[in-house]
Amino acid sequence: MNLFQLRAFDAVAREGSFTRAAERLFISQPAVTGHVKALEDHYQITLLRRTARRVELTEEGTRLAAITRAMFGLAEEARAMLEANRQLLTGRLEVAADGPHRVMPMLASLRARYPGVTVNLRLGNAQETLAALTAEHVDVAVMTEVEPRKGLHLHPLSASHICALVPAAHPWAGHTLDLAQLHQQIMVLREPHSITRRTFDQACAQAGVVPRVLLELDSREAVTEAVAAQLGIGIVSSVEVGHDPRVVAVPLRGQGLENRHMIGCLERRRELRLIRAFFELAPPV
Repeated sequence: MNLFQLRAFDAVAREGSFTRAAERLFISQPAVTGHVKALEDHYQITLLRRTARRVELTEEGTRLAAITRAMFGLAEEARAMLEANRQLLTGRLEVAADGPHRVMPMLASLRARYPGVTVNLRLGNAQETLAALTAEHVDVAVMTEVEPRKGLHLHPLSASHICALVPAAHPWAGHTLDLAQLHQQIMVLREPHSITRRTFDQACAQAGVVPRVLLELDSREAVTEAVAAQLGIGIVSSVEVGHDPRVVAVPLRGQGLENRHMIGCLERRRELRLIRAFFELAPPV
């Protein structure tokens, strides 16, 4: 069995792309393609389907990917253990986050301390970020409102608070509001799967507050634009407040208006040197 061919297949399975697999392995794309084709030809099996947009695993490919992910994951842990006493001069860290505001200062600290380390950052929603971590597509993740579970190591970060977002000229700008003041107010909110929206909805339900939702939008930027256009009041996390002069974030008083943030990694990989170095950069709670 050719380990180079298995390594190439594993990289394509993880990345969903021959191009990104080549970048991951620091070899050419034709080399990756050749290794995978040789593996398929030798065992007379189809492991991957090439579509116009991406590469997809067949049923047999999915089964093999589960094996190679575990196999090369263990090989990486062995390598990391053997190099545990070496200084972090080089390396590659795969990071996922459900928003840029928490993770960017940590990446800046990582670059300042370990300038030779390359970071690949994936931004997505909360579900995508957790899925990337549990599927071992990334090494560490900065997440919101994740419940403890077996096999997952979590380190808390400071909590954020839900704020109302209003136009700069709004009478509420510069004040603090009670959640009850949003009852029957026209609002423009993120989609229901958003963590910020979910926390806000739960707090409203608990307090008996019923806002009038005019628009549901799929990004923080869209909410900001809608509020600036005076289409309604928005909701934003305190860690996501930008510097747009058209809008103002107004603190809200009420129960259940906090979100918990944390750094996570797989429990069995928490002692890997580069992962441990990233956790050490977490700001104090």
